[in-house]
Amino acid sequence: MQADMLTIRTDGKFVDPNITAKGEQRAYVDLKQLSTLWINTGTLCNLTCAACYIESSPRNDRLVYITAAEVAAYLDEIERDGLGTEEIGFTGGEPFVNPDFMTMAEDALVRGFRVMILTNAMRPMMKCADGLLDLQVRYPERLTLRVSVDHYTKLRHQMERGARSWDPMIKGLRWLAEHRFTVHLAGRTYWNEDAAKLREGYRAFIADLGLKVDAEDPLQMVLFPEMDEKAEVPEITTACWDILDVDPAGVMCASSRMVVKRKGADKPAVIACTLLPYDTQFEMGETLAQAAGAVKLNHPHCAKFCVLGGGSCSKG
Repeated sequence: MQADMLTIRTDGKFVDPNITAKGEQRAYVDLKQLSTLWINTGTLCNLTCAACYIESSPRNDRLVYITAAEVAAYLDEIERDGLGTEEIGFTGGEPFVNPDFMTMAEDALVRGFRVMILTNAMRPMMKCADGLLDLQVRYPERLTLRVSVDHYTKLRHQMERGARSWDPMIKGLRWLAEHRFTVHLAGRTYWNEDAAKLREGYRAFIADLGLKVDAEDPLQMVLFPEMDEKAEVPEITTACWDILDVDPAGVMCASSRMVVKRKGADKPAVIACTLLPYDTQFEMGETLAQAAGAVKLNHPHCAKFCVLGGGSCSKG
């Protein structure tokens, strides 16, 4: 599990937050602008996927349901401190299983934020269809649902998500298309297909469902690089920015943070990254102000997913 990553590595990498195994200065990323605030609604989900980034399942409640009141406190902080945040992203688990979810999504929209909801588009979403359609009617320009479609074929999608996961997702996508929701898709890249072939396959999938998604647009059709905490990946040093010709301002933690509520905790916490909810070294405080500091790239995901893979969960 992610919480145990630092204790199981045997190569000496990703141990010291400041210095790499070779004794070089570890790279860090400053928060340039809190463009996107992610809210983890809880790790409970209606599915147990084979390679879930956050180990969500019907039994994993390591991150418990956050409440609408707790979310509102962060939206208040954004407004009070003039942080200029444009987007509120909701992830899980499956956001629609949180009983407070529709309230918090509406609160964000009422306040003028763009809202991005990450969902599997299955039964939990459809149980909220009436409320979701109401939000679509009122805020069509600011509401986006990003649906996880791990592969454009039923066989491979269900290899990741399990038997009987395809047809309910297709039903949900057809409903979203029928009611003209703004839909983005998120796929995976571990199928030994290059990006061009994947996008070609998704293009046909999109056309068949009548979705208004541009398969060539990396924001509308996200292809996430894969992550393996034990994989052999280089540590990112301060010299790597020039060597790799990568701008640290383009890395996800330069423009976003995520709020989580840990099981047994009295209050939510703000963490550096959507991908590292269990690693306590990336917990930055209880408020957005406390989480405004630099993030040291002391994790394999920082290297493989964000810097080398160019992955991001948001537009910022």
